Amino acid sequence: MVTTVGTSSDFPKLIENFIILEHDAIAAYDAVIERLDKPELKSKIAEFKGDHERHMSELKAMAGRAGADIPGEGDMKQMLTTGKVAFADMVGDDGSILMAMASNETDTVSAYENGKDNDCVPADERAVFTRAYEDELRHKEWMEATARTV
Repeated sequence: MVTTVGTSSDFPKLIENFIILEHDAIAAYDAVIERLDKPELKSKIAEFKGDHERHMSELKAMAGRAGADIPGEGDMKQMLTTGKVAFADMVGDDGSILMAMASNETDTVSAYENGKDNDCVPADERAVFTRAYEDELRHKEWMEATARTV
């Protein structure tokens, strides 16, 4: 699925969309942690969830500086991101769950790539999007590589 998150030319709206994205991502991480069997996988996913919680904290602070609204929950996409994980659990194993989550990360990587390159993002805020983009690439790469070996 192609995401438009990070493409808005309205900076406060862009931040709001990223906060919604992070709510959705955190819910998906909770679904993965609940369903994985191997403790070492749960631990690594919990570490990645911590990155998303940091992203959320940074985005909320940015929203305060920019006068943006701070959404308190995700949107309809949350059902899709958590649903993929639940379905993978029903038909597969830990590897299937990680591949479902890696597919969620594809949109998150794209969103943060859009954000870090978006001209409406002030130079002093751009580093937040760049760090998150690097986190998301790392998450996705680990999930794909690990899914093939479990």
